[in-house]
Order: sequence, then structure tokens, then C-alpha cells
Amino acid sequence: MIRTQRLAAGICALLAALTAGIAFPAGAVADETTADAPKVDLVLDVSGSMRANDMDGKSRMAAAKQAFNEVLDATPEEVQLGIRTLGANYPGDDRKTGCKDTAQLYPVGPLDRTEAKTAVATLTPTGWTPIGPALLKAADDLDGGTGSKRIVLISDGEDTCAPLDPCEVAREIAAKGIGLTIDTLGLVPNTKMRQQLSCIAEATGGTYTSVEHTDELTDKVNQLVDRAADPVVTPVATEGAAACSQAPTLKSGLYTDREEFGQERWYRVDVNPGQELRASVSVAADRSVNPDYGVLLRAVTVHAREIVRGEAAGNGRTDVISTGLRYPKAESDEEDAPAETVCLQVTNSFSAASGVKTTPGMPLELTVDVVDGPSQASDVASFGLGRGWWLLGALILAGFLAGVLWGWLSRWRVAVWRTN
Repeated sequence: MIRTQRLAAGICALLAALTAGIAFPAGAVADETTADAPKVDLVLDVSGSMRANDMDGKSRMAAAKQAFNEVLDATPEEVQLGIRTLGANYPGDDRKTGCKDTAQLYPVGPLDRTEAKTAVATLTPTGWTPIGPALLKAADDLDGGTGSKRIVLISDGEDTCAPLDPCEVAREIAAKGIGLTIDTLGLVPNTKMRQQLSCIAEATGGTYTSVEHTDELTDKVNQLVDRAADPVVTPVATEGAAACSQAPTLKSGLYTDREEFGQERWYRVDVNPGQELRASVSVAADRSVNPDYGVLLRAVTVHAREIVRGEAAGNGRTDVISTGLRYPKAESDEEDAPAETVCLQVTNSFSAASGVKTTPGMPLELTVDVVDGPSQASDVASFGLGRGWWLLGALILAGFLAGVLWGWLSRWRVAVWRTN
């Protein structure tokens, strides 16, 4: 009897051990999967100024709620998303208490869209604007894991809790080396807010964008959340030259540089026969600038003959202006045909507002991609029309037939009129 009981107990213990052995590895796999997941913490200003009704006829808070609901619907499944508030809970005048008013509205983790929307719906503009404390807490929200980490700060005013400078907080976060990026969005911006939010973003390699419409807010937050899910690409710092002959030679990749107001920068790219060069450039106005500006990207030969250009203009409603170009180099009959050196010139027409420092230059981001060229001649742009030749030909033919038909009808009507 005793032996039977011992045998049964041993079998039970063995089954329990086997069960644990099976269960734990599965949990470990799950932990490894979530550890690599990208994380985003949306930090929303819910201070009293968010009551202002100047965004498409609605309050800033209502616009933010609408944008958040659309963003939550579009968030990729692999992104762990959280929401933190600042100025949402304390309505009083005590500065010490108001500057501690930041809370995690929805924890960073797998997204329950209904629960997150319900939490956002409860928000009411209330108190202070403790941006610095909120950023410190948000960095803690994203602690752990090896995936990308991003804070998206949405605010309609500068911090009201100095001397804890939010820009210094951002630099402190960057110095930790945890790979955390802070992007900032300013609702209906003023000069002081622009400067502060730009400084926060620049300290961690993020972006600053001014927003005045609900759809702009939705689109930008969606873009930043999607960017968190993309593979992390670290731009390579480079320094363009004042002339093509001294310019650095770049390969396919993402590069950063700085360009002063009205300056031009040169870079070189080698393109083999049968390859296509694709290049784009973005210049960010990280300080106050005069309206009406532009950026020009030109591809020229080493003998200064222009090959192709891309250009864009702005009127002060956006802080980043971008353009791009494509240059397919034809195949060569020679087996050992040399590569062609293409000179890329970046020029801007920004001008500084009164009292604004012009140094260092504005952030410039250059993307270079050299790929296999199109395999068919019809894939190459022809006089700027490419496959649009088909549409142009169809329109010409339709116009010709319409003209013939109209002429015949006119003659027929005249003949009938004369007969009658």
C-alpha cells in the first residue's frame, strides 16, 4: 500500500515537472517576442489652455481626442502603445502640486483599442504644463526591452514648471544611451513654444512639427507611430563641400548634415551603367524663419551640366520641406564601362527672422539609393512624361475623332438647312 502511494506520488511529481518544463519555455519565447516589440508613449498636454476653440471650429482638446481615436484604430499590432497625460488632474493654483501632475492614462503594452479610447474620452482640460516631469516619467514608462522606443509629445504651450528645463531633461534622456527618440508636435504654436519643443526634439534626434488642423495632427501622429514599427536606421553624419570637386562620395544610405541659410552643399555619387540614382533631401527649420522659402536638389555632371532637378517651396506653414529626383543611367555596350560620377547639389532659400542665430546650420537629411535601373525602355521617363505618352496619344486621337465628327455634323446641318 505504501509502495503504491509512493509510486503514485512519484508519477504525479514527474508529470508536474514535465508540465512546468513545457510551460516555461513557451513563456520564455513570449517574453523574448515582447522584448523586441517597438514601444510608443503618447504624452498629451491636458492643461487648461487646451480649452481654446481654435482648431477647425473646435477646442484643442476635442481635436486631440478625435486624432487619438483615429490613431488608436490605425496602430500596428506589433506596436506596444501607452498614453501619458500632463496637467490632467490638478485644477488648483499651488505650483508645487501642479508641477507633479502627470499620470499614466493607459500603460505601455499590447493595445486594447476600446479600453484606450474609453480612457481618452474621460479627459478634461484642467491644470498646469509640467513637460519636464512628464518626459522623465515617460522615459520610465518605456524602460526595458530591446525594440525601438519613442515618445510623442503633443502640447499647446511651453513648460510652466521651470527651473526643470524640458530641453535639459531631453538631453539627460539622450545621454543615457537607451535609444529613445522624442518627437514633438505644437498645437497652434508661438515662438517660445516652437523654440522649446524644437530643442526637446533635436536633443534626441527627433522631429518638431507645428500643427493647426485636426487632420494634420492625426496624420503626423500616425506617421510617427508607424515609424516606430519600422526597422531603426541610424543616419550617418557627413559634411558636404562648397564645390563638387571637394565633395564626399556617398553610397546608398541615409545621411545627415547641416546647411546654413542660403548655403549650398555638394555630394558625389557613382552610378554604373544600367543603374538608377534615387535621391531625396529634407531641410528642417529648427528656428524661426521668414515665410516663403524653398529647397533645390540638382544632379549635375562633373562638367556642371544639369541632368535633372527636384525643387519644393514653402510659405511658413510647415517646418520641414522636402524634394527628390531620379536619374536612370542607360546600359552600355562596353563590358568595362566606367561609372559616372554624379554631383548632387542642395541649395536652400531660407532666411532668418530678426534676432535669430544663423549658426549652426539647419538640419539636413539626405537619402541616396542606387538601384538596378528599369529593364524596359518604357519604364524610363521620356521628356518628363514616361508612361504618360499613352494618355497623351489617346487624348490626341480622341480630339482628332471628335473634330472629324463635329465637322461632319456641321456640314450635314448646313445641307439640311439649305434643302429646307
